[in-house]
Order: sequence, then structure tokens, then C-alpha cells
Amino acid sequence: MNHHVTSNCEVCPVNRSEHLRRLGLDVTEFDFIVALAGNPNVGKSTVFNALTGLRQHTGNWPGKTVVRAEGAFAFSGKRFKAVDLPGTYSLLSTSVDEEIARDFLLFGRPDVTIVVLDATRLERNLNLAIQVLEITDRVVLALNLIDEAKRHGLELDDRGLGRELGVPVVPMAARNGVGVNELLQTIAGVADGSIACRPRRLAGTSRSVTGGVDKLEKMLISAYPHLPSARWVALRLLDGDPAIEEAVRNGTIGTIRAESNAIANTTTV
Repeated sequence: MNHHVTSNCEVCPVNRSEHLRRLGLDVTEFDFIVALAGNPNVGKSTVFNALTGLRQHTGNWPGKTVVRAEGAFAFSGKRFKAVDLPGTYSLLSTSVDEEIARDFLLFGRPDVTIVVLDATRLERNLNLAIQVLEITDRVVLALNLIDEAKRHGLELDDRGLGRELGVPVVPMAARNGVGVNELLQTIAGVADGSIACRPRRLAGTSRSVTGGVDKLEKMLISAYPHLPSARWVALRLLDGDPAIEEAVRNGTIGTIRAESNAIANTTTV
């Protein structure tokens, strides 16, 4: 298998590959997986098209009526598979679109997640970005529609935003091709580790809540040693997410892990 693996546990590559296979994604010919997330109407599809051009196709997510777009691009000698996630305002799994986006980030474990932001409505968009940062470190913020923001007299400090969130921010006007090459360079850097991401989390949260998250995270890791993003699952439990509560209660949170063990016994990765 040619796909590059960034996981820090021995069985997670199989874990992820099985989840991707069940989603109908063939990643054997690619070095990295890239996911695009964002609120509706932020220009996410425009960014996706700018990256993949005509090397894309659409279908439905398995068992869903939600359209899935995937494509490919090459940069700096590496091959990237791009998956355009449904547009959502959060990852709280209160809709099918949110559930799809959340599960892909949690179990598909893309090497890079691009969160497309509307520069004219930045505050509204940051809610999703912060939630994504709770699931994965490897995030690039595509600050799109900077031309519209400028026309509205808005001045944005993209470097300051990057420092505050601990991940790279790329200003873009994707429909005009502005920032596309910079985005490609940043994606490649995050994917191969030459650009370090150190997202800030739980800023402003009380010590008692942070302690509760730490305790739950340890319990989850003890029960499911290779659960991706155990800290995010702990946060959702504290927030009362009924879907996550049920998955932990009935053990299905570990289903993919159990399935991966069976595959690992018969498959060489």
C-alpha cells in the first residue's frame, strides 16, 4: 500500500484504511488525504475546484442521499486525494451532514484538513474551525473572499489569526485564483510535517472542566487504546452529545477498531 501514514499508533493505518474503504474511497495510489470543511456558502467548492480542476467526480456517501465530491491533485512530487465534506456550521452531529463531516474527520483521519472561512463573516465561521481543531492538529485555514472583505472595508490580520489558533492561515480569493499556489504549498508542508501545527485548545476553560476532560480522556484511552481523538470524544461526552454517549455506552465507538483487528490478521499494509 502506497498511502502515507501519519498516525502514531501501529494499527491506526489499518483502522483508517478500513473506514475509507467502507466509504468507497480508494486511496492506494495517493500519498496524502486532504479534507475540505466549511460553512455553507463560503466558497468551499470553489477552493476544491481550484485544487482539483477536472480531476474529480461525484457520488453519494454510502447509505446517505448526501452528495460526495472527491478529486485529485499533484504538488511537489506528491499525490493528494481531496474529499469535499458537506457544508456544516458545526460538528455536533445534529444533522446528517454534520455526522458525515464529523465521522470522516474522526475516523478517516485526513492528513490535512482545510477549513474554508468567509473573510467577510469570520466570527461566524470560527465556531466550526475551532471544533475541527479539537479533532485534528493538521489544519490549514483558507481565508477565502478576501477581495469581498476589502470591498467592505474590512482589514484582517491573517498572521495574527494564525498565531492565535496555532495553524497556518492562507488568504485567498479562490474564484480569481488568488492564494491557490500558496494554499498548495501550505498543504504540502503540513502533510509532510515541514510546517508544524500547534492548535490552541480549551482556551478560557476553567481548570475544573479541563480536569474533567483529562479524566474522561484517560478512561476512553484505557477502554479503547487506539480511539482517534479521544479528547474530542471526551469533550462531546461532557457536552451531552447523545450520539456519542450511546456509542460509548453500547461499545460501537470501538467498532472500527475491532474490525481493523480482523483485517490486520489477514492483510499486509
